[in-house]
Parts: sequence; C-alpha cells; structure tokens
Amino acid sequence: MSRLVVALICGLLFGAGMVISDMINPARVLAFLDVTGAWDPALAFVMGGALVPSSAAWLIRRRLNAPMAADAFHVPENRTIDLPLVGGAALFGLGWGLVGLCPGPALAALTTGAWQAFVFVAALVSGMALYRLTLDRGS
Repeated sequence: MSRLVVALICGLLFGAGMVISDMINPARVLAFLDVTGAWDPALAFVMGGALVPSSAAWLIRRRLNAPMAADAFHVPENRTIDLPLVGGAALFGLGWGLVGLCPGPALAALTTGAWQAFVFVAALVSGMALYRLTLDRGS
C-alpha cells in the first residue's frame, strides 16, 4: 500500500473523528477551556479516547522493524526542551484558546463550508509561507 493511500486513509479517519466528536466546533473547544464557567469536558474524553489506539500503536511499533508504507520509523531523537519548543507550544496554545481551532480540526471544518474555517486555514497557510520565506533561511 502506498504512502499516499495510507496518509489519505489516516487523514479521512482523523477528520471523521473530529466531525463526529464535534471538535470542529470552536464553541465546544472554548467551552472546554472555560473552567470557571460552563465547562464542557467533551474534549477531555476525546483526548483520553485517543490515548487507547495511540498507546496500542506504540506497543505494536516496538515489535516491528518498519511501518507498512516506509523503510523505517521516523521517531524524533531530540528530547530537549528549549525556548523555541516552549515558545511554539505557547503560541499554539494561545491561538487555540483564542479561536477554538487547531490545524487538524480546522482542515476537517473546511467540509462544513464555514467561512471561519477558511479564514483560519488561509492564515495558517500564510504563516507557514512566511516562515519558509523568512525564518527558515538559517536552517
């Protein structure tokens, strides 16, 4: 099975999960972050539910020499917690908390036709392009 087919199946499965769990609804995510008001624990259950297949995948990975559609596993070896990592995580969390979307659910939200999802994805792509044009030059 080609890598493209595997990636497409995984993306469709992830997107379907985001739609079914309503995690493409920014109000649902923002309600999870509202711990002093009308707190909605749904996101915690979605994240907890994701731990089961993820943990199983890590256990299965230990027994395999390579994944189905690649020559080797690509597991990050750098475990250093540095300023770029913390800054990026803070920026990601700030953006997520302000609008209630992160990249994966935003892409799935495009299927709803909501203009907010298109604006978010356009801003996301613009930020990625800006990084490539400016900050990535030193790498």
